[in-house]
Amino acid sequence: MTLTSFGPANLIKRSAETHPLTWRLRDDGEAVWLDEYQAKNGYAAARKAFADMAQDDIVQTVKYAGLKGRGGAGFPTGVKWGLMPKDESINIRYLLCNADEMEPNTWKDRMLMEQLPHLLIEGMLISARALKTYRGYIFLRGEYTTAAKHLNRAVAEAKAAGLLGKNILGSGFDFELFVHTGAGRYICGEETALINSLEGRRANPRSKPPFPAAVGVWGKPTCVNNVETLCNVPAIIADGVDWYKSLAREGSEDMGTKLMGFSGKVKNPGLWELPFGVTARELFEDYAGGMRDGYTLKAWQPGGAGTGFLLPEHLDAQMYAGGIGKVGTRMGTGLAMAVDNTVNMVSLLRNMEQFFARESCGFCTPCRDGLPWSVKLLMAIEKGEGQPGDIETLLGLVGFLGPGKTFCAHAPGAVEPLGSAIKYFRSEFEAGIAPKSAAVPPLAKPIVVGA
Repeated sequence: MTLTSFGPANLIKRSAETHPLTWRLRDDGEAVWLDEYQAKNGYAAARKAFADMAQDDIVQTVKYAGLKGRGGAGFPTGVKWGLMPKDESINIRYLLCNADEMEPNTWKDRMLMEQLPHLLIEGMLISARALKTYRGYIFLRGEYTTAAKHLNRAVAEAKAAGLLGKNILGSGFDFELFVHTGAGRYICGEETALINSLEGRRANPRSKPPFPAAVGVWGKPTCVNNVETLCNVPAIIADGVDWYKSLAREGSEDMGTKLMGFSGKVKNPGLWELPFGVTARELFEDYAGGMRDGYTLKAWQPGGAGTGFLLPEHLDAQMYAGGIGKVGTRMGTGLAMAVDNTVNMVSLLRNMEQFFARESCGFCTPCRDGLPWSVKLLMAIEKGEGQPGDIETLLGLVGFLGPGKTFCAHAPGAVEPLGSAIKYFRSEFEAGIAPKSAAVPPLAKPIVVGA
């Protein structure tokens, strides 16, 4: 699979009118540099924003367009921007791009940064103008070495062209942009953990409130947005609210398009820009080509390892937050994973929970202790050594680590696939429970510490 896999040629005819994120992509998969980007109408939206729009008008345009965060949480972008202080005397503000993309089975931001780095820079430039931020950082996953090289080159190109730095486009507005590579922690996808890491601190989430819009990087107002979110901004400014809303399918409550994909043993794994509201069945059958010969679809996740499992009968759900919510889980990042009939769900969940347990920052007890506990139980069940009551204990952990029970959303995301796997495939877990006669006998006497 390549990052430029855009599905059957008869289904994909990319144009600026229908594919605002991907129409500029080259067929050879090479990066689009400044001259080519500008020849394809690049930075026209930024020029419009600087010349013809007041800063608050940019915020309102993004708000009315219905743009939501594309990192997984789906918070309305314009609302988030509106939380930044209105006080003009606060002249130090920051814009952070969350490019950590550590979610398993997700690679959409990588494609944008490697092949369209100037689209992200233009999105950040317009956003900085709207938010009155004088400095920006792209917090990049450390393993994305090609993306780092391409972004740094694009930043240098933009600065040499007067599109970054001092007095941008003669407006008197200054904006410096830097690429910062992280050290490889999943928890940095949480915006306040990202801020702590950028400051050189341990990557723990912060208590909220205060929210980053009030107290963020180095105590200053800060806005954090995902790569794909920021890449939507130029098209909204260039072509307007009504056009952007018209891109989504009927019935979708989310506006615009979304980078969606399918991985696993499908015939055509890849990544596609599709309108919100497309059904998962279209994504799976028409674009991903269905399962490879000899395999059948057993289950699927709609948007990364932190989303719940669904069954083949759920494929008719529409791909937007509310559509996936109707069948019991979250849209997440929108990059789905197919689980084939050869996969044992206990083994799959043990692997997932090991990852989540390792990536816990350890800041709160339920996550720090609960996730390793789930791994221990799953390992025993996987070996056929599970004890009666283990499944009930796992379900108890799903409840104890659910939304609102932990300091951030790491643990709730970690146990969501566990709960759904037990719901739909309980028999596979029960098969790993040892008969009562083989259970470990009770201790003859209590353990005395220090004895």
